[in-house]
Amino acid sequence: MAEVREDAYGNRVVVEKRSNAGRTIAIIALIVLAIVALLFATGFWKADVSGGDLPEVSVKGGDLPKVDVDSKEVVVGTKKTEVDVPTVGVKDNGED
Repeated sequence: MAEVREDAYGNRVVVEKRSNAGRTIAIIALIVLAIVALLFATGFWKADVSGGDLPEVSVKGGDLPKVDVDSKEVVVGTKKTEVDVPTVGVKDNGED
């Protein structure tokens, strides 16, 4: 929602008003969930479930699909190598 006003110098100023209803509802819902969890954790509320059965499901065996994969061969190993290391010297440029 926007409202247009004039300031002391006659300039038009647009004032935008925002609602925090969504944030308020989310905070209230979190508080309610925390209270319900606390009541179940302390044993004040109990959920005794009795009776009822899981549905029976009949499953027939099947075959996995046949897959032919040709991949690259990865060879991992070590070998001895000699590396020439250059010598590094420092030259005095007259500074102390």
